[in-house]
Amino acid sequence: MSERQATPCRAVTVWLIFMACAVAAMVSIGGITRLTESGLSMVEWRPLVGWLPPLSEAEWQRIFALYRETPEFRQVNFAIDLDGFRAIFWWEYVHRLWGRLLGVFFILPLAWFWLRGRIDRRLRVRLALLLALGALQGLIGWWMVKSGLADRPDVSAARLAVHLGIALLIFALLVWTVFDRVRPRAGRRALSAWLLLSLIAAAIASGALVAGNNGGLIYNSFPLMGGDLVPPDYRSGRSWIADALENPVAAQLHHRLLATAALLAVFAAWLRDGGRRAGTAEHLLLAAVLLQAGLGLAALLAVVPFGLAALHQFGAVLLLAAALLRTHGAIAPASIEFGNTDNRSTIQ
Repeated sequence: MSERQATPCRAVTVWLIFMACAVAAMVSIGGITRLTESGLSMVEWRPLVGWLPPLSEAEWQRIFALYRETPEFRQVNFAIDLDGFRAIFWWEYVHRLWGRLLGVFFILPLAWFWLRGRIDRRLRVRLALLLALGALQGLIGWWMVKSGLADRPDVSAARLAVHLGIALLIFALLVWTVFDRVRPRAGRRALSAWLLLSLIAAAIASGALVAGNNGGLIYNSFPLMGGDLVPPDYRSGRSWIADALENPVAAQLHHRLLATAALLAVFAAWLRDGGRRAGTAEHLLLAAVLLQAGLGLAALLAVVPFGLAALHQFGAVLLLAAALLRTHGAIAPASIEFGNTDNRSTIQ
């Protein structure tokens, strides 16, 4: 393979790796925004003209006046002053700014590589899907924020879970695309690998419902919840779906069960893959799930301190990446084609 042929592939791959890391950073910033309860500080959605923060005292007073009309201010932060408002404003501003920058980081290189013929037909479809998901994520973010601006002082836990789920889907597609380009390997156990990945994804999604309902602030003991396997307030008298989405006790119990099941399933898969003789991907997945379980348990017992909670959210991203690595290795073809449509190369 000539240098001229290899360079386009390497450039596209490096760009995709950068985008995956940038999305992972976005998930972490979003988690910090939630932990600092900053997400409702910006009550305007100006996707095209909202790049700059307030640049004058008059503008700060204007947006603070808008915030004082929200349920969060009236019911929770009624004692906050302008300096306190600035403190929560900046995290939400950084969150939205990074989202806008992600669009720039994706669209401009995509246009360049596309016009230069560096993206083959199969990759074009996947990148177009990622572009659509990115645009959809912006709409979902505002849909989530709006749920906390009408009658309630916080956002809907279900909408928060959807917002996080789309972010992790974008991350997963980017990571999978990178693996397609740099890590071709034939393997076995495709179905079991997909099932394990699905279980891990479900455990991560259930964690979003815990965060959205502040479920980590109750029943801070393990393995029992207030001395019971199933606490009496697990059912609130509403429907099962309503409890699963909005009852913090149910959200925490479901997350415990799914996380424990994921931990046991990963350990069983590691043993089946040879234990200490297993491959690198299997070792990484086991290490990631143990780290995530340890962070989750420590955060629960310590009543969700900021640092541990932020690490636990980032640990979910690492765990998902490790699960994708193992799954890809179990089903990937033996060779991957890449390059532009007219001049393809194959890695064996």
